[in-house]
Amino acid sequence: MKYVVVGGAGFIGSNIVDKLIEQDHEVVIIDNLSTGKSENVNPKATLCVVDIMKPHNAECLVDCMKGADSVFLLAAKARVQPSIENPVEYETNNTIGTLNILKCASDAGVRRVIYSASSSAYGNTEKLPSKETDPINPLSPYGAQKYYGEVMCKMFSEVYGLETVSLRYFNIYGERQNVGGAYAMVIGIFADQRLRGEIMTINGDGEQRRDFTYVGDVVNANILASQSEKVGKGEVINIGNGDNRSINDIADMIGGERIHRDPVIEPTETLADNTKARELLGWKPTQNIEDWVPGYKKELGLDV
Repeated sequence: MKYVVVGGAGFIGSNIVDKLIEQDHEVVIIDNLSTGKSENVNPKATLCVVDIMKPHNAECLVDCMKGADSVFLLAAKARVQPSIENPVEYETNNTIGTLNILKCASDAGVRRVIYSASSSAYGNTEKLPSKETDPINPLSPYGAQKYYGEVMCKMFSEVYGLETVSLRYFNIYGERQNVGGAYAMVIGIFADQRLRGEIMTINGDGEQRRDFTYVGDVVNANILASQSEKVGKGEVINIGNGDNRSINDIADMIGGERIHRDPVIEPTETLADNTKARELLGWKPTQNIEDWVPGYKKELGLDV
């Protein structure tokens, strides 16, 4: 079977590519390598270096997708805080790029698109765990853009007959996550600070809680979403571990000194109700962050 992974040189996308190739599928990667890394590209995959934001690249994108059963759409500029600082740049990348891929997938005769959505669509909510039917209240341009991607997916299913499913990721960690830099998540930021001999910095009091979800489990969710006969009409499905940890807990796992600085705009707590993923995809999480961090620290050479 042929599959296309848009953003296949990135953190999550490259892990999906590796799993598909392990299963003996033909894989095409579409990535402009702006945030993805060439070293993440599996040599058994075909790489198409194309910018999905440019409408004039549509013919090339359609050619890359022809004959594919499914497209995994992961390409986006990620993270909440940078989107607040650069909302127009994020809008161009995350909205136009998504629309372009959906249209090209439809034109190429692709059966299904699996879209990487975000739990940031929920915003700050006191109702936990979050269910897919809960109100949407994004606190950032990124959250709003990822939610609009879900809306476009459902519309393409209804208007163009393209099967779609949107997976709302919670906080993902795992192999190939960024260590430092603008797109690093909290574990990578703490690790980078430790490696540099710096003090770990925590926004606010550190009691913010996040549902940390392992990248291998996210990979499995994507592949199951491409295969399930129970989805394809624009369904939105939470992909989260169903438990959470505080930022202080993560700092304790990494180990070392920390300081607290002014809080930023962010949800107080995230927690997934993953019942729908279990029912529609046959998915369940397999990894807890406490079990993963020791091996990560050893790999990086961090000793406490």
